Amino acid sequence: MQTLGIIPSRFAATRFPGKPLVLINGKTMIQRVYEQACKATSLAKVVVATDNERIFNHVQSFGGQVMMTKDSHQSGTDRCAEVAFNFQDMEAIINIQGDEPFINPQQIDQVAFQLQQNTALN
Repeated sequence: MQTLGIIPSRFAATRFPGKPLVLINGKTMIQRVYEQACKATSLAKVVVATDNERIFNHVQSFGGQVMMTKDSHQSGTDRCAEVAFNFQDMEAIINIQGDEPFINPQQIDQVAFQLQQNTALN
């Protein structure tokens, strides 16, 4: 099953503006989330979805895949939906929270496994 991991990331959060670019032991939060997601063996591709040029450029600078989205989205899920539309060949989409820099890749794989099982039942 082709599974896409999308990490929604916005700069203008009301509680902590700029959170994706905050440094955690020498790397930004968004880079840490991206790198952890890339370790998940179930994902065919990982993409950051952002409406911010600073985040876009930063993700490109460390070699990550990134797509610019509209700035009018109400939620990260809306941002993911916009990006997912560009990947019609993917059979499943996993929304990976952009503020979980230490997410365990096995957790992502477990979600993908459940999606695969549910698809097989239908």
